[in-house]
Order: sequence, then C-alpha cells, then structure tokens
Amino acid sequence: MTNFPLALPSKEVHHMTLSQEGPLFILHLHHKDNRFTTEFCQAILTALKTVEDYFLSCEDPTDMALVTVGNDRIFSNGLDLTHAVSYAPFMEYYLTLLRRLLTFCIPTVAAINGHAFAGGCMLALAHDYRVMRSDRGFICMNEVDLPSPLAPGMAGLLRYKMTPKTFRDMVLQGHRFTAQEALDQQLVDEIVPEKEVFPKAKELALKWAPKAKSGIVYKQLKEEMYTDIIRLLNVPYNRLAPKM
Repeated sequence: MTNFPLALPSKEVHHMTLSQEGPLFILHLHHKDNRFTTEFCQAILTALKTVEDYFLSCEDPTDMALVTVGNDRIFSNGLDLTHAVSYAPFMEYYLTLLRRLLTFCIPTVAAINGHAFAGGCMLALAHDYRVMRSDRGFICMNEVDLPSPLAPGMAGLLRYKMTPKTFRDMVLQGHRFTAQEALDQQLVDEIVPEKEVFPKAKELALKWAPKAKSGIVYKQLKEEMYTDIIRLLNVPYNRLAPKM
C-alpha cells in the first residue's frame, strides 16, 4: 500500500506530490514552471498508475476523483523544448501521458491556477473538467509563434475539445484566452478568483466522484468517446527531433 503524500519522481528529486484527501487524489505540480521533460512525464505517469492501482484494488467501486493543480502563477508552461528536440523518444512519453489522462479510470479536474501554455494547455484539456483562475493567467497554444508543429494526437484533442472557430484562433493565431474568454468558448467549466481555484476544483471533483462507482466502465466510456483521438495519439511523432 502506498503511503501518502508521495514525492515524485523521488524524495531527492521532488517535482510533484501526490496526496489523498478522502475520496480525492491531489496531484500538485511544483517544479519551477512545470515544463515537460521525459522525467516529468514519467513522474505523472507514475502518479496515474498509483491512483489506478488503488482504484483497481478496491473490493467495491467507490467515490473517487483526481485533481491536478500547478504552483503559484503557473499551471504549466508546456514542453521543455530544448529537451524535446534533443531527446528523440520524448514525444512518445508526452503523447502517452495525454492518452492515459484522457481515458483515466476516474473523474479528473484541472485546477488551472495560472498560465497554461502549449503542452500545459493540452494537459488541462485532457482532464474531464477545468476550473480556471479568473484574475490572472492565459490558456493558449503558442506553437505558431515558436514556431513548432503539432502532433496529430495533439491537434485531434484540440479539435474535439472546442468549436472550429476557437480551434482556428488557438492554433493559427496563438490567441491567449483570458479566463472569461475561455469560459465563453467552453474551454473551461468554472472561473473563480485565485484563492478559490483549488477549493472549487475539489468541490467539482467531489460532485463527480460518485461516477467512479461505475468501475472500469467509466474508462471504457471515455475510450469510446475519444476513439479518434486515441488513434491519433498512438501515431508516432518525431518531427521535433532532428536526428530521426
């Protein structure tokens, strides 16, 4: 049995913390601006496996949900591009992370406490529900300004989660959506002031936690909902790596 809180990837290299509050699991990302490296992706995947193992070990299905929250003014600033370009297998880990979270076995809520850029935006959108800070922070895909292409699975996830106009503005303009704009475009479910983001995310998680009582069916329903995105997320993508 896992002892919580759990430091990940280790106590010595502590980039995030997985804790438990009753029926809720809390994944707190707190490494600088939470940029994705292979190690960071692996740590989140370990957290997901820990929660999933706990879920599967329950004799009877029970209320359960996962809340992911960032740190200070940053939810996540996206990929560590230097690492992504220099380490060819990186995208395999990142796309696997998105696929695992998108089809996770219990309800998931992103507490967007600040900026969610590029890969951080994708992380938020891979959750079932999103609560965003209303007084500061943007959610955006700024690949057009880097410039950097999008993996088919990333484009597929964006396409599914928003209207065609919002998709165009996000991808081709790199538009930085404020919280109010994100709410108006149905990118997020709730917007609240900074101090209320985490409590509201937990409130929303508690509301939907009973749906975990459906057991593995909850995951199966998401796999059917997102079948096209899953297929695209399984497409190998190495265009960030010049040596491939």
